[in-house]
Amino acid sequence: MQTRALDLLCLGEPLYEFNQEPDGRYIGGHGGDTSNCAIAAARCGAQSGMLTHLGDDQFGQSFLKLWKHEGVDTRWVQSRQGQETGVYFVTHDETGHHFSYRRRHSAAALMSAEDVPERAIADAHVLHVSGISLAISSSAADAVFAAIEHAKNQGTRVSFDTNLRLALAPLARSRALFLDVARQCDLLLPGLEDARALTGLDNEEAIVDYFLAAGCPLIAMTLGSRGVLVATPQERFTVDAFSVNAIDATGAGDTFDGAFLSQWVKGADPRTAAEFANAAAALSTTSRGAIAAMPEFTEVEELLRSA
Repeated sequence: MQTRALDLLCLGEPLYEFNQEPDGRYIGGHGGDTSNCAIAAARCGAQSGMLTHLGDDQFGQSFLKLWKHEGVDTRWVQSRQGQETGVYFVTHDETGHHFSYRRRHSAAALMSAEDVPERAIADAHVLHVSGISLAISSSAADAVFAAIEHAKNQGTRVSFDTNLRLALAPLARSRALFLDVARQCDLLLPGLEDARALTGLDNEEAIVDYFLAAGCPLIAMTLGSRGVLVATPQERFTVDAFSVNAIDATGAGDTFDGAFLSQWVKGADPRTAAEFANAAAALSTTSRGAIAAMPEFTEVEELLRSA
């Protein structure tokens, strides 16, 4: 068996976060779905790494410090001279949280297929990619497809979170790109609303039938407060969500991804991985910010024992 240094390699766009506090001030932090996933997985015991480009700015430097602190491997991260790290702002009101982005020409959005070394993919058991990378630019989408091709060549499994953002790309383009990736992945991680938009179907059972027929062998579709629907060609079941004092859902889906992957890559069955991921995602909503409340493995285990 090939020796691989990483359980999980996440390809995508880091974004520096400015999150609004109740008094109106903005607190700096870190976000970006695949970076969040890598950190969540690392906190849950996985050896995770990032494959991305950063700007040669203070925001990019802060990500390198963050990943070092969190134990996320940065061998495949490049700081690009003259380029910028993307940022976003989170505001809160009675309807929930809202995002505003400044990322059009971020270093990660300028990545291309030539920026994806095959040896990086070969070093990981699982490659995790995101629909956001498919949408932020054509060259970034090319990078995703190049990484998937390398994964197929190297026997690396592929995980895909749809993270549909129609503000970035129209639905017709998103459907074509996303469904192409879904057909090639080993684990599909959509939210229910994403899945409905991408398939044109409303019924949850019909949606997972669609993705299974497309060739995806494992789907974990999050259902919000109702938990997650897990489906394989042999079985399907729903795993209930955990009830906690939720304050901010920013990053909860990414925490679910990282926690699920941290267990799946080590051989956990889908039900066990989904229960663990549900607990981690619930805990991640108990304070503001994308990663502030991401739990450690022991915290997830404690919630599972007390449930």
